[in-house]
Amino acid sequence: MQAYVYKSQRKQDTYVYLAKRDDFEVIPAVLGDTLAPYTFVLEVALTPERRLAQADVALVRANLAERGFHLQAPPLPLAPVKIARIDGRDD
Repeated sequence: MQAYVYKSQRKQDTYVYLAKRDDFEVIPAVLGDTLAPYTFVLEVALTPERRLAQADVALVRANLAERGFHLQAPPLPLAPVKIARIDGRDD
């Protein structure tokens, strides 16, 4: 399965995978309005064996087959961890 990957120019580290090149009509208008414009990044063959750095290839393939697109958003930031000080102070 071929996929066409586009980077959102409005949302940092957000990518849209499309089943058909430049087929932005498959993206819901509300979502598209917040992400567009897009910059083409790459064309990739998504085989079951392929590994992606930030996404599960099986999920991407399923979304492309069902919806025609897959949204890859940046991971949520982790909450800061408070570590107790050795001297017992709270600052």
